[in-house]
Amino acid sequence: MKRNLFPVVLIFCLLISFFSCSNKSNKRPRKPVSTITVKPGKENYTFGDQVTVNVKTRLRDGELKSVKVYYQNQLLQESKQTEFTIADVELNHLGNTSFRVNAEKTDGLKNVRTKAVHVLSDISPKQLTYQVINKYPHLKTSYTQGLEFYKGHLYEGTGENGHSKLMKVAINSGKPLQSFDLEDQYFGEGISILNNKIYQLTYRAQKGFVYDLETLALVDSFTYKSEQGWGLTNDGTNLIMSDGTNVLTWINPSDFSVVKKLQVANNRGNMNVLNELEYINGIIYANIYTTNYIVKIDVQTGKVLEEINLDGLIDMYHQSGDRIDVLNGIAYDAKNDRMFVTGKLWPMLFEVKFIEKN
Repeated sequence: MKRNLFPVVLIFCLLISFFSCSNKSNKRPRKPVSTITVKPGKENYTFGDQVTVNVKTRLRDGELKSVKVYYQNQLLQESKQTEFTIADVELNHLGNTSFRVNAEKTDGLKNVRTKAVHVLSDISPKQLTYQVINKYPHLKTSYTQGLEFYKGHLYEGTGENGHSKLMKVAINSGKPLQSFDLEDQYFGEGISILNNKIYQLTYRAQKGFVYDLETLALVDSFTYKSEQGWGLTNDGTNLIMSDGTNVLTWINPSDFSVVKKLQVANNRGNMNVLNELEYINGIIYANIYTTNYIVKIDVQTGKVLEEINLDGLIDMYHQSGDRIDVLNGIAYDAKNDRMFVTGKLWPMLFEVKFIEKN
């Protein structure tokens, strides 16, 4: 009888051992879970608004080591409490911003939660129009992507695969004095002159080129992480590029690292599709792609200060059969305080003055 019971007892013990081990293996430590509440709750906030941020962290097991709260990567507060409130947080970044909570337990398990908030500008941009001061010829074959005036000449970067160029142009005739052809695989984009070099972006290759200012010889290349390259300018120290969104990126011209990013918005929403750029006396001028608008942007905050409507500029100066495209190209002659604009495949370059609407 005892012998007959032995196999049953053995199996029973093995089953208990199996389920005991199974339960132990499933009982793993849990990550902390935080929730973020922003009050007052709004779909859109305004630059300068102050909000209250409440953070609650739930623990299934273990002890809390720390909870860190950030706004746009700036640390607001660190705490060991499972619930706390931060009052009077000023929303001082435009566009798509966020709060982030990093919670960590004493056993090393961490978790991250974010809360998005959209911030509009607190100013209404001035509405401007234009006055044509002078007109100059422009190559109708130039799909203008970048434009700059430097020491009496225009420098122009053009696009389209198989037709992209970098040119030094005589302003009075519109004819190229020097030219460099990009390889057919590259779609040329914005250009900028800095430290006796010309920098040029490409559209989707995530690659830029560096040229000697005097000879237009290609001397270097660089890469960037943005999926697309659009406009390019500089502030005398760093390059500033647009990528088809509402984001401007400052780039170190020596190692091409990202210095900072800035989102651009007006009082109605994000200012997207920023295209060709020009930096003038602490202000960035930007074409808004597919429109006849140029906007003036504060480089400290990203606020749109003015919106300039150039409707009708090309209407009188092209023939019905001309293949013209959108407004694109801003250049500034600092010595003579002259502003130039043109467009893709336009037969004319215009010297203009921006004036307030009546």
